[in-house]
Amino acid sequence: MSAYLDQDEQILLLKVARQALENAVRGEPLEKLNLDALPPALAKPGASFVTLTIEGRLRGCIGTLEAYQPLAKDVQEHAVAAALKDYRFPIVKPAELQLIKVEVSVLTPPTPLAYADPQDLLSKLRPHVDGVILQQGRKKATFLPQVWEKLPDPADFLSHLCLKMGAPGDLWRNKPLDVLIYQVQDFQE
Repeated sequence: MSAYLDQDEQILLLKVARQALENAVRGEPLEKLNLDALPPALAKPGASFVTLTIEGRLRGCIGTLEAYQPLAKDVQEHAVAAALKDYRFPIVKPAELQLIKVEVSVLTPPTPLAYADPQDLLSKLRPHVDGVILQQGRKKATFLPQVWEKLPDPADFLSHLCLKMGAPGDLWRNKPLDVLIYQVQDFQE
C-alpha cells in the first residue's frame, strides 16, 4: 500500500466485500470484478484482511500479509474465506448476514524489526500502530494493530501471539524470534 485509500475507494472495497460475503453464504457465484473499471489503487496488488463481527464479537477474519493479486480481488477472496473457511468458527449462515459488520484492513508491506533482547523488543513496539508478525522456522502468526484494543500490554500481546503461533506464551522472552511489523488502513461498514 503506497498511499492511503480515499473515502470512495474505501466504500467501494466494502461493497466488494459485502457482495462477496452475501453471494458466498447464499451459495451464489461471485461477481466477476472488472479491474479496468476500478480506481487504479484497487486494481494494483495489495494485501488485506477482512474481519467479520456480530455485535463487536469476532465472527471470522482471514487475510494475507503479502500482496500477490489486485487489492479488490484480495478483499473479495478474503470476505468469502472469513465467512466460510475460518477454522475457529462455523460457517456463516444466511440468517446472520444482516447482523454482520464487515471491516477491511489494507496492509503496508511488512518490515523486519531488529531488537537486542526482550526488553528492547517491548520498547520498540508501537501499540495501536503496528501489526506484528512473529516467526520461528515454519511457525508464523500475526495480530493486526486492532488487537491492541483487547491486548494493550505489549508483553501480553506478544505472549498471546506466541500462543496463536502454537508456541509457549513465553517463547518471545526465551528465544530470539523473527519479528516483522506493518501498519494498516482499516475501515468498516
